[in-house]
Amino acid sequence: MKTRITELFGIEHPIIQGGMHYVGFAELAAAVSNAGGLGCITGLTQKTPGDLANEIAKCKDLTDKPFAVNLTFLPTVSSPDYPGYVKAIIQGGVKAVETAGRNPVEVLPYLKDAGIKVIHKCTSVRHSLKAQAIGCDAVSVDGFECGGHPGEDDIPNMILLPRAADELEIPFVASGGMADGRSLVAALALGAEGMNMGTRFIATQEAPVHQRVKDAIVAASELDTRLVMRPLRNTERVITNEAVERLLAKEKALGDQIKFEDIIDEVAGVYPRIMINGEMEAGAWSCGMVAGLINDVPTCKALIDRIMAEADALIRQRLEGMLSGSFAAAK
Repeated sequence: MKTRITELFGIEHPIIQGGMHYVGFAELAAAVSNAGGLGCITGLTQKTPGDLANEIAKCKDLTDKPFAVNLTFLPTVSSPDYPGYVKAIIQGGVKAVETAGRNPVEVLPYLKDAGIKVIHKCTSVRHSLKAQAIGCDAVSVDGFECGGHPGEDDIPNMILLPRAADELEIPFVASGGMADGRSLVAALALGAEGMNMGTRFIATQEAPVHQRVKDAIVAASELDTRLVMRPLRNTERVITNEAVERLLAKEKALGDQIKFEDIIDEVAGVYPRIMINGEMEAGAWSCGMVAGLINDVPTCKALIDRIMAEADALIRQRLEGMLSGSFAAAK
């Protein structure tokens, strides 16, 4: 399948693995890229620019296909060494960067001068237009269904994607609720040029996370996520557990008087404990509503091959059959 996204990033299939904290290591990124998608290393999971340089080198040993690095710009008092991370990305010969969080305009010239393609994660049309205006090559449009931070507008992809298609000139991918061939065909029909998957890629053989994390995603339904930190305007969609319900109780009790310090035990520093050690009640961790569509833990290649086969069958048989009146083929 050829789209503007496959052409932009030099990949076989219009499927991107988004950056995920303590999930996006070289093993997963390389497996996705080797399967024809665009794998992604999560930059800030690496504690220093030197660590990121080593992870990039490891990924290049595992694949000769294009892969990306996610760089999330956080609104923190003690900022990470962003110049160092950008330098590691450029010197590592990375061809694509997924930016997220705050506006990446300060680092964009350095990435563009190095010939790196930039895709920015956005949760609204207005942010997507801003990304286009500052020179991003593409955007990942994240609907309200997505795991992690869905923004504060609460617009689901059935509305958000067509709106993005109406306004944008640069290509975009759909993110949030993406899991299979149906997701891909729907995203394409709504104007996207591909899809970004996060939660679905956690439940794969190559994802370097504890088996309990994968089991929790497979066991979850679409009803098992919660929105936390909404009173702080830092809304995050997470899978429910004891820590999350405790956090929500604090939000309800404290109302608009709540401060980050009140919930720090449930959200700060919990990812290594959950993703690596499998301490499933340690705190809140991002998971999309798409968990309700995830029922197995395949290899990345098996997953991507299955998605593309499903998409092909949907387009050539079900949809084409409807146009031709051949309902038997359309079932």
